[in-house]
Amino acid sequence: MRLPRSSAGWTIAVFGVLALLMGALGLLWPEAQLRMLGFEVPQSRAAGDYTGTFLTASAMASFNMGVYYLLATATEWRAFYRFTVVFRLVTFTVFTIVVLADVAPGRFFMVALWEGLGAVATAVALHLDARRAAAAPDAAEPGRRVPAAADSGRPAAASADGASRSAGADR
Repeated sequence: MRLPRSSAGWTIAVFGVLALLMGALGLLWPEAQLRMLGFEVPQSRAAGDYTGTFLTASAMASFNMGVYYLLATATEWRAFYRFTVVFRLVTFTVFTIVVLADVAPGRFFMVALWEGLGAVATAVALHLDARRAAAAPDAAEPGRRVPAAADSGRPAAASADGASRSAGADR
């Protein structure tokens, strides 16, 4: 696995590792995860209580999401980075409302905060990466694709044969 090649990549990698680990924890030791989130863990569950089923599904989704985030990091899939900013802000909003409506315990707000701060960190990192790429001299040899061009809004560079190639076409 490659290390992230950008600041935004690092924010996505950190979230991916934590999502993967929290998913694994939920699958292996669901009671610990419930306690961490401030939920009660009764000695026995009533008939028709599907808390364990739901937690397993959520943990598996978290585990898979961690894998997706790490794959995006390994490929420096910047469109995915931008996509996560929007939807992590949506997640922050929904989780905050759930806490404010007393549907979830107050400690669950930490999950909302994690999502919101992660979205902001990725957005700031994307902005800084784009500024850094725009400020860097374009020293690429002819025909070599410069990934920063697609992220900075500049047109795609022409190759040695004169053909213009879209910087984001392979993503």
